[in-house]
Parts: sequence; structure tokens; C-alpha cells
Amino acid sequence: MIDGLRRGKPAFLASVTNAGEADIAVAGGADIIDCKDPASGALGALGSDTVREIVERIGGRLAVSATVGDLPSVPDVLVTAVTDMAATGVDIVKVGFFSDDDPREAVVALGGAPLGTAKLVAVLMADRAPDFSLIPLLAEVGFAGVMLDTADKSAGGLTSVLSTMRLMEFVQQARDNDLFVGLAGSLKESDIAMLADLEPDMLGFRGALCVEGRVSAIEPSRVAQVRLRIDAVKLAKARETSVA
Repeated sequence: MIDGLRRGKPAFLASVTNAGEADIAVAGGADIIDCKDPASGALGALGSDTVREIVERIGGRLAVSATVGDLPSVPDVLVTAVTDMAATGVDIVKVGFFSDDDPREAVVALGGAPLGTAKLVAVLMADRAPDFSLIPLLAEVGFAGVMLDTADKSAGGLTSVLSTMRLMEFVQQARDNDLFVGLAGSLKESDIAMLADLEPDMLGFRGALCVEGRVSAIEPSRVAQVRLRIDAVKLAKARETSVA
């Protein structure tokens, strides 16, 4: 399912905390339903029962991803976490690397984790000196994709912590290694046009969908507005291409 998302880039990932929010995200036009507990950190993990409920509610209509928490790059810890999350039936398991230590041993171990049909996506933290040299290794051991996100949600969004040139470099390196590539990190509706120009496969949102910050509930009108903005950008690009 992750391969199909590349056809309509950028796909719209909406992070949700429960099945009710998943219903709102689907109705509002999200392409990927992302299971996350924003109250527990940048990549806070929801409980397995909640993730299973979301997977059942979606019923295969859309791709479902889930984070495993803000965990250290300890091989055994991460392998157990991703294996347990994959068992919920999600399509994508997201695992973060926070640049606190060398994650290469953990990356290699994760490549051999028994995940069934689930795919692994690595998340590098844009505000923690992300190591883009990891990207070829991620591809080598079998990760399906790589994303940028932010660890400190109070320190500004993705576009304020990394330059456009660095974002372009990240997307290109992912492309060169045939990885699905996503951008997230306190994104706003106003970021969509500029980031879409970089041609990522996916843009991820949580706070922009909520009424009072990322730990509050998502609002249907805000989900729909992000969908409309992404579609408007796609249409504009299509018109430019046809004119050219």
C-alpha cells in the first residue's frame, strides 16, 4: 500500500489518537491515518488496543501507520517495539532516531525484525542535527521510507529549523535510495505550497488539524482545509506542467 501513495504526491498524513478521530480524518480527505499519542512525545505511541481499533475502523480503505514512541536507539528495545506494533495490523511502523547516540546497530537489527506485511519508515529529527548519511543504510537493510519530523514541538516547525536547501538535500537523497520520503514537524497550511515544490511523497499534520494545539482533538473543518490546500497545490502544478 505504501508504494501506491507515491502516485498522488504529496499524500496527506493525519495523525489521530483514537478511532473517532480516524473517522474525522477519513471524512476530511486524509490519505494516511497515523496512530500517535501527542501527549507522550514527538512520536508518542498509542496502546496496542487503540491502534487495533483504528486499524479495524479503517478496514483497509487507507494506509495506517503507527509510531512506537520516543525510544533510545537500543536494538533489542526497538526490535521489540516495532514487532509488537506491526502485530496490530498497521501497514507502516514509524521508528524515530533522535541523534542522541549512533543508531546504526539498531538500524541493522530493525532490518531483520519479523514484521509480516508491515513496512518500516525511519523518522529523523530535523531539530536534532539529523544524519542524512543514514539514508543509504536504511535502504540497504530494507526500510521502505524515511521522514523528517521535529522533536521539540515548541521550538518551531520544520521550515524554521532546516533550510530549504537542506530539505531539498534530504528529499533527493531519499529519492536516490528509492525510499518513500515524508516531511512533518509542526507543519502549517501555509507551508504546503513550498514543501510540495520539493516533491515529497507525503506531508504529515497534527497540530494544524487541532483547535487548541496538537494535544487537543482534531477539528473536521481544519482537516478539510488542509485537504483543499494540498489539492489546490496539486492542481496548480498540473496546470503548469500542461502549459509547459
